Amino acid sequence: MADSNNHNSLPRFRIAPVFMFRWEESQQAFVLMYPEGIVKLNTTAGEILNRCNGLNTLNDIVLELSELFSEQPDFIEPRVRQFLEVCHGKGWIQSES
Repeated sequence: MADSNNHNSLPRFRIAPVFMFRWEESQQAFVLMYPEGIVKLNTTAGEILNRCNGLNTLNDIVLELSELFSEQPDFIEPRVRQFLEVCHGKGWIQSES
């Protein structure tokens, strides 16, 4: 990973173009829609992906979720990192430097 002192060189995450991410009122949840179907996200997953806007780094996401869920960043960081790795592996998100 890049030098954490240089915020501009850290990867930023965004939803991959083939997916549409949105709040679905009828589901009362965030969903990830794609040509083959839809994924209904739990609250935590939805909040993480909601922050994958092309602007936020892992650290940005962790700090926002730390405030939102009243948890320590050190507790949240490995879980967010793992979820982002899974999402990247599924092609849901892309990272940009």
